[in-house]
Amino acid sequence: MRKAVLVTGASSGVGLALCKRLLEEDHELHLCLACRNGSKAEAVRAALLASRPLAEVSIVQVDVSDLQSVFRASRELKQRFQRLDYVYLNAGIMPNPQLNIKALFSGLFSRKVIHMFSTAEGLLTQEDKITADGLQEVFETNVFGHFILIQELAPLLCHSDSPSQLIWTSSRNARKSNFCLEDIQHSRGQEPYSSSKYAVDLLSVAVNRNFNSRGLYSSVVCPGTMVTNMTCGILPPFVWTLLMPIIWLLRFFANAFTLTPYNGTEALMDLDEDTAEKFYQSLLELEKHVRATIQKRNHQS
Repeated sequence: MRKAVLVTGASSGVGLALCKRLLEEDHELHLCLACRNGSKAEAVRAALLASRPLAEVSIVQVDVSDLQSVFRASRELKQRFQRLDYVYLNAGIMPNPQLNIKALFSGLFSRKVIHMFSTAEGLLTQEDKITADGLQEVFETNVFGHFILIQELAPLLCHSDSPSQLIWTSSRNARKSNFCLEDIQHSRGQEPYSSSKYAVDLLSVAVNRNFNSRGLYSSVVCPGTMVTNMTCGILPPFVWTLLMPIIWLLRFFANAFTLTPYNGTEALMDLDEDTAEKFYQSLLELEKHVRATIQKRNHQS
């Protein structure tokens, strides 16, 4: 029986590279591309099948920043699959990143230059906005949409006789200092991406505490420092061209530049399980509120 693998954000960047590698490792997978843009997903599917004709590649259209879309996709997946063996929770956004030039030049002439380039700590701020669901966009896209997806797909994931795996795309930019239980959506801060990625790390811990007994296991992976469609807008292209030789040189001094999944384990090293559990409970409370709001809206319409 083919293993069933779901990848969110599969049409570009890390998600697309991941799909290619998965099929290189096992070309008999049933790979499901969970993408927001249907036409891009179709093009990716065609390219993957051209190189791996024995593979089974399907598409489910989902926008994790839209809970109605998440619910629709979940229903569709439950109709199509009896189980999911692996779910890669990769979709994410970093909207309108702004570079702190002062912090950049200050860091260039300090002992923390390698750390600065590998984590972007203190370098990036983003402009967040509110979604149609009344949530912060970065939080809903990077964290809450995936959380709801897991909850909805629990019947496909929880089989104690044959465990399933969740793999989250985290980031070296995940900073505990940017996360606050009193403001889990980071509505009062300027680094929602960093906060959301630390929240992902916490959520992975909480999922293990709450779902391991039901046959579901979770881990986080950091893909390392790279230029993708998410990060290329931070600097003009010519600046990236100038920086790339430096970044390649830094690979000899910092493991964050090796771009291996091993780096993702660092995010789990300093996680507080009590904080993770409290965050998980906060998400459950938010889920109740959001579901009640949606139900009320549906009744009114």
